Amino acid sequence: MDIHPFLQRFSQAFLDAIFPPKCLICGAFDGLVPDDKVSFDSPAHVTALYFCEACRKGLIPIASPFCSKCGLPFISREGEDHTCSECLVEEKYFRRARAFGVYDGSLMEAIHRFKYAKRASFSRPLSALVREAFFRFWDVNSIDLIVSVPLHMKRLRERGFNQSFLLIRRWAKQEGLLFDGLTLSRSRWTEPQTALSRKERQKNIKGAFAVKDPEKIVGQKILLVDDVYTTGSTVNECARVLMEAGAEFVDVLTLARAV
Repeated sequence: MDIHPFLQRFSQAFLDAIFPPKCLICGAFDGLVPDDKVSFDSPAHVTALYFCEACRKGLIPIASPFCSKCGLPFISREGEDHTCSECLVEEKYFRRARAFGVYDGSLMEAIHRFKYAKRASFSRPLSALVREAFFRFWDVNSIDLIVSVPLHMKRLRERGFNQSFLLIRRWAKQEGLLFDGLTLSRSRWTEPQTALSRKERQKNIKGAFAVKDPEKIVGQKILLVDDVYTTGSTVNECARVLMEAGAEFVDVLTLARAV
């Protein structure tokens, strides 16, 4: 008998008895699944260790039909994927954007706690959802390099971590995907985008990013990762800079998509 797994389960059971695990989102002590009951074949199931059943039901995955360019889900659930009206008239520098789920309900609450309450413990279940979205829309061999949307040094010091980096750090390495968190940088401070209109966001973010080592970007098929796609101003500006540096294409993957 292998004693190590046994001791691990015994230790976890002992700790759970003294400090019962609770849902990271709502704080409920019930509805979580013990780790020996979770199937890790599907990364999204990892959330069962951290979110109660009710909160898991509040996660709304993006499903077709959606915009084939920016990934915006359409109100009508009939028909095929096609380009939305905004993408027909507004230039997008990325090839396509996809997200795990709708920026609402449990997912919105989890992201807010992750970013603004500085709860890095959310990174594991949320990164599992990002990983699931990646394999839903991409193949490992279709991407050469993963790049996260960078934070300004001032914001990084305030928050203590870059949430976009934490969303991909663990699984990108496990899958053998090359990750670069330094080449794309935030070259100037910008005001928070939350309260700004679409045009204000575009103006605010213009010229905020720079590529330090263009030779690392030339000819690369790049996946740009961020936490939330709201109007797309941030990822579009990042994609513009990366394309000007010589990328073959830039795709965008986010945890959530605002609707």
